Order: sequence, then structure tokens, then C-alpha cells
Amino acid sequence: MQITKAIFPVAGLGTRFLPATKAQPKEMLTVVDKPLIQYAVEEAYAAGIREMIFVTGRHKRPIEDHFDTAFELEYELEQAGKTELLNVVQSIKPADMECVFVRQAKSLGLGHAVLCGERLVRGEPFAVLLADDLMVGEPPVLSQMVEQFKHWRASILAVQEVPQAQTKRYGIVAGIPVNDRLMDVSRIVEKPEPDVAPSRLGVAGRYILTPGIFDEIRRQPRGVGNEIQLTDGIAGILRREKVFAYQYQGKRYDCGSKEGFLEANIELGLQHPQVGSWLKGYLKQIKLD
Repeated sequence: MQITKAIFPVAGLGTRFLPATKAQPKEMLTVVDKPLIQYAVEEAYAAGIREMIFVTGRHKRPIEDHFDTAFELEYELEQAGKTELLNVVQSIKPADMECVFVRQAKSLGLGHAVLCGERLVRGEPFAVLLADDLMVGEPPVLSQMVEQFKHWRASILAVQEVPQAQTKRYGIVAGIPVNDRLMDVSRIVEKPEPDVAPSRLGVAGRYILTPGIFDEIRRQPRGVGNEIQLTDGIAGILRREKVFAYQYQGKRYDCGSKEGFLEANIELGLQHPQVGSWLKGYLKQIKLD
């Protein structure tokens, strides 16, 4: 079965980036010249997904506008003969891509946000992408996971090895290795303290999930942070379905933190065809302690 739908939970307030996020969604913060949400959508599109489901909240209208047609802007660019810029604007939403928006009325956690997309998923396996995690890989990380799903026909979680002291920032998995990159998950714990973490494999912001996850999320009481946790739903589905953890090839930038956001801007800026050479020269010029 092909993965054709992706859920993007984008209802969060982004308080770690105030005051920048007071009047704009954190997902619209730009890394070099593209907002975070566009990187995530492009990754999903590259993996063959064509229906993008955005779970939004108040003040998230700029995300809808970004993926809408900008008639006035396109007209002005066309009249001015700025074909290259016109192509850039039109490429944000390819003709065969559908964007659907559903409101998460209350901020009750990631599990609840995913549950808000249930009706639109229509009983199919689907992907979940967290725009805060900017993932760079070749092939793209979600494309790697889709290939794993085609083989195993089961939920796939992207994981990476994290420092022991940071296990309380992640959902942590444990299980039986299948090969160098794949684990048959037997246990998943949300944000465990380092001394009780079952491993150092932390779940990154990419998931492929079977529709059975929705019933499990509904059964869960509020967990860590008094929120409905997606991790708890995955722990529930383990009782009757296989779940695999996949150590992806690539790099994750934690753009939910200022440090990760700056790291992404510098590293992707250095790779950018228009500003990369200039940035490299500039960094050589300035004095760094």
C-alpha cells in the first residue's frame, strides 16, 4: 500500500522563539530562504505523498496563505518578466498536491493533534512530520522510511542515537535489532530520565503509522506534561502490531531550539547555490573565539 497522506501538526505556540513567534507561526520561521514547514512538505512530496493535512490552531493563517495561490504576486512577476522568481513561487504548491487544513481547538498534545487528522486519513497508513525537525538526507529521510514500509507493512519510527543526558527530551525505544539500521520495537517510553531510559535511541520527528494508532490514542489518559502523547499511543499499538525503529541516514536539525535553528541556517546557508560562497568567505573573515 502506498503512503499518500501526511499530517503536519502545526498548532503549537512556539514560545521558545518569542518575540519572533508572537504574530507568526514558528513553522514559518525561515532557514536561509524557505520556511520550516516548506522543507517538511517538500520532503513529504519527494516521498510520493500528495495530500498534505495541516492540523492548525489560532494565528496559523500564514501557513494556509503560503500554500495558497498568490494571484497578485504571480501577475506582477509575470508582467515584470521575472520568470525565475515566478517559477519559485509556483513551485511551492505543485499542481498535483492537495493541502487540507483542520483546526485543533485545544492544545492537548501531539497525540491529540494526530487524532484531529483521523477523518482525513480515511483508514489508510499515513506519515507524520514535525516541522521543528528539519531533516536532511539523500535520499530524503521520509523516502527512506517509505521504502522500509513497503517491505515491512508496519509502523516505522525515525530514530537517532542521543546522549544519555538528553533522553528526557525524546521518546526512547528499545527492542530487538533486525539489521544495522532497523529495530523491532518492544518498548517505547516518553521522555524518561537518563537513569531509567531503556536505550539511547530517541524518536525524531518523522513517523509512518498504521490507522490502528487512532483507537490507541483515544484510549490513552493524559501522560507527560498532562498531554495526550503520541508515544503512549504507539506503546499501545505494540500490543497487537509490529512497530519498527529506523536509524535514518542523514542529519536532523532541532529547529525548535535556537541553537539548532542557527546551526541549520549556517550549514544550509553554506550549501546554498546563491549565498554559500559568500557565507563561507564571511565566516572566514570574522573573528570567532
